[in-house]
Amino acid sequence: MSDVESHFPTEVYIGLLGRTIEIHWNYHAILMFSIWMVLVPLCIIIIRFGKPKPTEFGVRTKIGILNRSWWWFNVHKYGLFFAIFMSLGGVAVALIASGGFSGSVHSLFGAMTVLMGCLQAISALLRGTHGGKYYYTGKPDDPESWKGDHYNHTPRRRRFEAYHKTSGYFTVFFAFGAVGSGLMQYSMPILTGLMFVIPLVFLATWIRLEFLGRQYDGYRAVHGYGLEHPFNKEREFL
Repeated sequence: MSDVESHFPTEVYIGLLGRTIEIHWNYHAILMFSIWMVLVPLCIIIIRFGKPKPTEFGVRTKIGILNRSWWWFNVHKYGLFFAIFMSLGGVAVALIASGGFSGSVHSLFGAMTVLMGCLQAISALLRGTHGGKYYYTGKPDDPESWKGDHYNHTPRRRRFEAYHKTSGYFTVFFAFGAVGSGLMQYSMPILTGLMFVIPLVFLATWIRLEFLGRQYDGYRAVHGYGLEHPFNKEREFL
């Protein structure tokens, strides 16, 4: 064990269990690395490039976890919820094992990452209603049934998109800081190497998908490309 790693406790006594538990910090490192360097960027790429090509009627079926038409949305949503849940567990174990918040650079980056991740999850719950002229709830002769925060692109939806899309990238920034500073304290050469390789793989994938024109507009993908839809009509004159 290096001098940098020597200050890490190797065991902790749990009064509730009445026993001493051995601490494996490498498990914490592997968990957090897998979440923030693999799962989260993957969920971002999927929501950015996994949307279906816009059609006249968009996606008409109900949003649901078992609906294959919405797989890209479900992977992004539930994948990130899972990431936050596991991160909270990882943070809780680390706090118990280390006896509280250390105030180190790693702990600060980690706290900001998890905090912003939680805010992402909360903002996702506040995105508003869906709506749509051709959505399963819409009736051809009843425009009132088409209304929804997404379909009408209401101020609520605009605020959600402005915050959620932008802060998501800043969350990843803090995650890189947390993982990098963590590996500086607890050396794991394989993870350190992967920290440089994996972003390059994502970069190459992103560039390729961008070149192929797979970044379809989300509004047109789910509601249709016609100008009868409010936000399409609005953008036509911008």
